[in-house]
Amino acid sequence: MTLLEFADVHQSYGEEEVLDGISFGVDRGAVEVIIGPSGSGKSTLLRCVNRLTDIDSGDIRLDGTSIYARDENELRQQVGMVFQDFNLFAHLTALENVTLGLRRVRGFSKEEAVADAHDHLERVGLLEQAESYPAELSGGQKQRVGIARALAMDPEIMLFDEPTSALDPELVGEVVSVMRDLAEEGMTMLVVTHEMGFARSTASRLTFLDDGRLVEQGPPEQLFERPEHERTGTFLRRLTELHGGIDR
Repeated sequence: MTLLEFADVHQSYGEEEVLDGISFGVDRGAVEVIIGPSGSGKSTLLRCVNRLTDIDSGDIRLDGTSIYARDENELRQQVGMVFQDFNLFAHLTALENVTLGLRRVRGFSKEEAVADAHDHLERVGLLEQAESYPAELSGGQKQRVGIARALAMDPEIMLFDEPTSALDPELVGEVVSVMRDLAEEGMTMLVVTHEMGFARSTASRLTFLDDGRLVEQGPPEQLFERPEHERTGTFLRRLTELHGGIDR
């Protein structure tokens, strides 16, 4: 069953068209991995889903209803987002970063929020760091706090915008491991990433964007081994050479 649908989505910055007629659906429980060169529209596509960026024309539907017919705050509760630069509040502990939304958005009492935040920090392996501030955490730990914060909103879908690109190579695995766990639990995920090991082993489907257009979609083994478009094959070979295709 389709949970998220892009219908002829166009979006421009001035004269530059960043998304040029994007149309595809993401099934509930699927892990859709978006790949493409810099400037292809990948991050913009994600930002349009929770209305950090608005589209010029077309529609985006969540569970059959246009995102523009939904309350914006309610939409951002249903669509969790994990950013490449963490976006944690530096003056709040890991626990406080997670409880903030639980209290302000979901209306939890302090006691309820703390209990729920503990559960989500434990889920990402960070319960022991609950009272640590972001400056006391590694990049991988910060990103896992970001994942816990998004999960605490009980979203229908999780968006990951290059969640490992700001991490040292040795810290990438701990974030990818959490993402794999979420996939196994059936979380619907839309992921922009250069982690080819994750794409090969975990993606339900790869979507290749280039110059704002959808070039090719298919199962990972198809795009890696038998791409229909030469541009897809060239891009994936270069990306695998740069970032590796081995599971972390």
